[in-house]
Amino acid sequence: MTESSKGQKMWGGRFSDKPSDIMQAINVSIGFDQRLAAQDIRGSKAHANMLKAQKIITKSDNTAIQSGLDTILEEIQNGNFPFRDEFEDIHLNVEARLSELIGEPAGRLHTARSRNDQVATDFRLWVRDALDDFDLQLLGLQKALLAQAAQHTDTLMPGFTHLQVAQPICFGHHMLAYLEMFSRDRSRFADCRVRMNENPLGAAALAGTPYPINRDATTKALGFERPMANSLDAVSARDFALEALSCANICATHLSRIAEEIVIWTSTQFGFVSLSDKFTTGSSIMPQKRNPDAAELVRAKVGRILGSLTSLSVVMKGLPLAYSKDMQEDKEPVFEAFDALSLALAAMSGMIGDLTPNKERLAEAAGAAYSTATDLADWLVRTLDMPFREAHHTTGSIVALAEKQGRALHELALHDMQGVHDAIHEGVFDVLSPSASVASRTSFGGTAPENIRKQIGLWKKQL
Repeated sequence: MTESSKGQKMWGGRFSDKPSDIMQAINVSIGFDQRLAAQDIRGSKAHANMLKAQKIITKSDNTAIQSGLDTILEEIQNGNFPFRDEFEDIHLNVEARLSELIGEPAGRLHTARSRNDQVATDFRLWVRDALDDFDLQLLGLQKALLAQAAQHTDTLMPGFTHLQVAQPICFGHHMLAYLEMFSRDRSRFADCRVRMNENPLGAAALAGTPYPINRDATTKALGFERPMANSLDAVSARDFALEALSCANICATHLSRIAEEIVIWTSTQFGFVSLSDKFTTGSSIMPQKRNPDAAELVRAKVGRILGSLTSLSVVMKGLPLAYSKDMQEDKEPVFEAFDALSLALAAMSGMIGDLTPNKERLAEAAGAAYSTATDLADWLVRTLDMPFREAHHTTGSIVALAEKQGRALHELALHDMQGVHDAIHEGVFDVLSPSASVASRTSFGGTAPENIRKQIGLWKKQL
């Protein structure tokens, strides 16, 4: 009869009494770490195959272990695996169930490993899988942004600084700005994945193992690049999770910025874009309302994700080597943050695809607040060879004149502008309209529609 069938703890040989209820409550983690089940079974299968290859366990024992683990994975996937608090965590739950299924060979699976290197391996595998999922989600978001940019290469809108109208730009240019940000997010996640893709399995509790294991074999089987070189570091390191959370936090910040813009743009005061019923809600008391709740909730997710990063940083900041039970608290912040980011990415991809820009309103706003004043100053410099500071002063005087007359800059009479500076001529009107302004911004990275079309072509090839 196995230890588990007698109702004893699987680590209980040294202990004469059961843990108190309070100890059980604080110690048990199966309520959340069952999410590591697939990774735990993957690691166990690789470990057992290596033990067999190294003649540490027999072929028949390994065959039974592999079959039992396959059965357990199927049970978990079908939702009928008997998760039990008495076995604390996912590792002991799997091992106990394996013992019920195959008997004595199950006891050989844990040869040459510890729960310390086991959980470190499982957690790395889980985070690595999550990073791969984020890459796919970010790719989908980039494609949604690219589609909007392609439809609106020459759709005028105001560019802002300090949330004040600054210069005219194109809506497509604005979409491509976020595409660039999310491209860097993908790059950060990819860099994080490269650094974390090391195998802790084989470090055992902290010092390695006397068994003749082959860590290169489990490394290859689990898709790691290399085994971790120091057994203490292997079981102690959680910087991979901290780095992943840092990347998630930056990505969430980008999502929050575009979510904020959607909230502003959909307001009655701006009216720049509209969202369909798919991503808005109504009011319980005001029937006319259409609230951008999806954007607002995306905007809020950064708080949850930053909180998770802070939480794990505090858990890890004072721990001596090697493993401490504090590190059981490493998973919930990561799970919570990654769930939040995944949902936010899905919601933002949907909203970007759902956005309908109001071209008339955007164009009207693009020409507001004398947004082509810088174009006028640049024209004075280029055409009249005027020092920029003098051009800046002259332009300010012309703007003051336009304000006094209640006109846009391109609506001013030539003779009025010549009253400020007599060398100004008809050519000035070539740069004063918003469309002329954006067309002139041909420097690399500028908002000119021809630039946008080139960038769209490059991104289509890359994505």
